[in-house]
Amino acid sequence: MPQVYFLCTGNSCRSQMAEGFAKAMLGPAWRVASAGIEAHGLNPLAVQVMAEKGIDISHNQSKVIDPDYLQHSDLVVTLCGDARDRCPVTPPAVERQHWPLPDPARAQGTEADKLQVFRAVRDEIQGRVKNLIRR
Repeated sequence: MPQVYFLCTGNSCRSQMAEGFAKAMLGPAWRVASAGIEAHGLNPLAVQVMAEKGIDISHNQSKVIDPDYLQHSDLVVTLCGDARDRCPVTPPAVERQHWPLPDPARAQGTEADKLQVFRAVRDEIQGRVKNLIRR
């Protein structure tokens, strides 16, 4: 069974959304997980915008990278430069992709402004996960 790992700095937004989409779209034929360099907790706005797409990530937990899961992954996707630069070394057989997405948690302005940023990042992640299906 193929295994994918989505990595970000704090495993609070982007990697959590990617995990949610991958589980929903790739189904039980794939093992899917996400983690961070650090665990910052699940961002409530990420939960909210994913619920708008019918995907519940409210029970997900923010976690740090599991070296064993990383070493046995077929694909590792980093969603920020920090994770790409600080990700532990993987075996040559592990495919790595980098999706340089802005951190929606850094969005400024009103709640509506922040939600707009979260939705834009969410939609970009959804499109990229769809591309994984076409592989």
